[in-house]
Amino acid sequence: MTPVESFRGETVAVFGLGGSGLSTVKALEAGGACVAAWDDSETSREAARQKNIELVDLSQSDFSQYRALILAPGVPLTHPEPHWSVKKAKAAHIPVIGDIELFCLERQRAASNAPFVAITGTNGKSTTTSLIAHLLSVSGRDVALGGNIGTAVLDLLPPSLTRYHVLECSSFQIDLTPSLAPSVGVLLNITPDHLDRHGTMENYASVKERLVASAELSIIGIDDDWCRAIAKRRRDGGRPLITLSLNDHEDADYVIQGSIILKRSGTEFKSIIDLSSVATLRGTHNAQNAAAAIAAVSALGLADQEIIKGLHTFPGLAHRLEIIGHLGRALVINDSKATNADATEKALLSFSEGIFWIAGGRAKEGGIEPLSPLFTRVEKAYLIGEAAQDFAATLGGRVSFEISGTLEAALVKAKHDAQVSRAKEPVILFSPACASYDQFKNFEERGNRFRALAQSQAEFRPREKGE
Repeated sequence: MTPVESFRGETVAVFGLGGSGLSTVKALEAGGACVAAWDDSETSREAARQKNIELVDLSQSDFSQYRALILAPGVPLTHPEPHWSVKKAKAAHIPVIGDIELFCLERQRAASNAPFVAITGTNGKSTTTSLIAHLLSVSGRDVALGGNIGTAVLDLLPPSLTRYHVLECSSFQIDLTPSLAPSVGVLLNITPDHLDRHGTMENYASVKERLVASAELSIIGIDDDWCRAIAKRRRDGGRPLITLSLNDHEDADYVIQGSIILKRSGTEFKSIIDLSSVATLRGTHNAQNAAAAIAAVSALGLADQEIIKGLHTFPGLAHRLEIIGHLGRALVINDSKATNADATEKALLSFSEGIFWIAGGRAKEGGIEPLSPLFTRVEKAYLIGEAAQDFAATLGGRVSFEISGTLEAALVKAKHDAQVSRAKEPVILFSPACASYDQFKNFEERGNRFRALAQSQAEFRPREKGE
């Protein structure tokens, strides 16, 4: 735990008592603050009571008595309209912040030069975050991994000069972290997402930019217009910057050519690694993730040989192009974390043919029409969840498909069809291009269900070492 001593002796309000909210209450209390905690959900309030957290109905409170409101990232800050707790905090002229801001305040207070890597992007941030932490860890560094991935930030050990905090940051978390100033800030990409919570793309991109704006070193992918503009502002301001590109931009510091990562050395580029032998970093999108990780850990002092060794031992990320094993001839891939079309595009690009694609759930804006150039790679699609009818309309006449309804039914049919495919190694790819909330609590529950279903089949063969 990181005790939050920045509010010692003061009273603060905490709204939202999920995992990070409960962690926040305990960290504030450990640091000597008085906490008024609340949640709109009775289920969440009961979970807090079970952890001996005293509750205060904030809807009936005078917010002028509080030093700040600590808001859970899942609670609307601005759109579609501010939550009632945010309105009360604004009326009382107190700051509205999140748990990562509390971590930043503790870092400033106790160890301002403690190494801190923060990562964001519409897609790829979880893989990049995990890879950076892995590379640092296998080189012998003390690493604390968390934030939007895995462990809530305040459940991690406190900042210190010998501990490397590696935090994935969502746009919701960044919006609640005004003093965010990491040692290394990584911005991978920006494509439309979460517009219901940010209102416009301009607002969304502006929030993402905050992660790199005050970083000591920024690492930015420059393959979309939003990130190119952010990188230009950083460069024009004379701030340290490393750029990445999949498209041979002449001013990029790292260029990805297929599976090969190249690094600028003067006017030349030298090859760092060919990732074709690293199955857990399959696809050009993962080459970009790896390039960002290489740039980050190089800046933190890792030698090239340490980095290359670490890349070859990276176990991959659960639910993101996760190799489950084989069902008969077919390779089974769990890509449940692909909750939008842009993420599924990366999965479809990772396999050239013989894809038996399970997709669907609660659709995001735009559906799967942007994926149409890749439909030729799909041998058959199996549609589930709320989006099934809409996806069927998009695929009609272009891809063979059936509406399966459930994950269980889709896997059974995909398994059967894949065995008679002419592809050398057919692929059963679960990459939903949708949110999970129609049938599952979250993408993790959805991915775990898919993995368990695959492993329960009589024809299942576990992933082999090195596969």
